[in-house]
Amino acid sequence: MLKLKINPNLLECGTDEAGRGCLAGPVTAAAVILPNNFKHPFLTDSKQLSEKKRNKLREIIEKEAICYHVVHVMMHEIDKINILNASILGMHRAIEGLSQTPEFIAIDGNRFKPLHQIPFECVVKGDSKYLHIAAASILAKTYRDEYMAALHQKFPAYNWKRNKGYPTKEHREAIRNFGSTDFHRKSFNLVPV
Repeated sequence: MLKLKINPNLLECGTDEAGRGCLAGPVTAAAVILPNNFKHPFLTDSKQLSEKKRNKLREIIEKEAICYHVVHVMMHEIDKINILNASILGMHRAIEGLSQTPEFIAIDGNRFKPLHQIPFECVVKGDSKYLHIAAASILAKTYRDEYMAALHQKFPAYNWKRNKGYPTKEHREAIRNFGSTDFHRKSFNLVPV
């Protein structure tokens, strides 16, 4: 069972992102503050769950969270400031979008930049250790997947409904055959030579 949060007595948010390694689409970040009595036996790192379970958990998180916020950082921003900075910017925007200001921030991963003097801690593999980071990972992943599935309708040749913009063999083959779109990250190595 994952721990609820790092500091039991503080209003603490968990934050995570999805889509860092993709060739197309936004990087999506989420921030979540869960109530102190929140429990769920299946809530863990979104990558370990089926799409069906993630979507079910998203409903539960959205219903039971004290507050949550999800943002997309688009391709042009990623290309301008790089993917690490875009991921951190997304997490900042998600935290700033919360209806309550957290007293502490728990971040999945090992990199973050201070935000409004709010104390924070980076936790490697945090989405498999803390419920609020796992909840943020579920929201980031499901919102991003939804975005890529909608984009798939306009650009079916890239099969984003299935690969979600990740650098699969099929996705790279489609870029070779059809070129890139405005939704591809131009600063990434789309087709290795």
